[in-house]
Amino acid sequence: MSVVRTQVPRWLVGLLAAGCVGCAGPTEPPPVPSGGTEAELDFARFVQDVAPILAAQGCAAAGCHGGGIRGTYALSPAEAPDAGFDFDQTVLQVNPVDAFASPILAEPLAESAGGTPHQHEPFATADDEDYLAILAWIEAGTP
Repeated sequence: MSVVRTQVPRWLVGLLAAGCVGCAGPTEPPPVPSGGTEAELDFARFVQDVAPILAAQGCAAAGCHGGGIRGTYALSPAEAPDAGFDFDQTVLQVNPVDAFASPILAEPLAESAGGTPHQHEPFATADDEDYLAILAWIEAGTP
């Protein structure tokens, strides 16, 4: 019986060995980056203090934010309120770094008082009682 010997080029052996390093098996994913600011807003306080303001101002009306998305803010329709949904949607309108820049405050505030353009401006000034109630809710939940 004869044995045929072949010589495998060294570069091929090195390449195969290097390729197996990546095959060592799964590892844990890297940790999620940290350092961001996140609000921890209170649901019960939202229901007690903020939701009544939104209802009184007509924000959940079909022509505004209720019953479908209007811009980036949707609320449950006035005829079928869902406090959990409204809370989740309102939290998205909060800027945890700068409460005053939160769309939930800046958009309904009159432009003459420093607000941003919006169809409905129920807060003539930043001293409005309802404006201050929403601000207090945000500040209580932000670092």
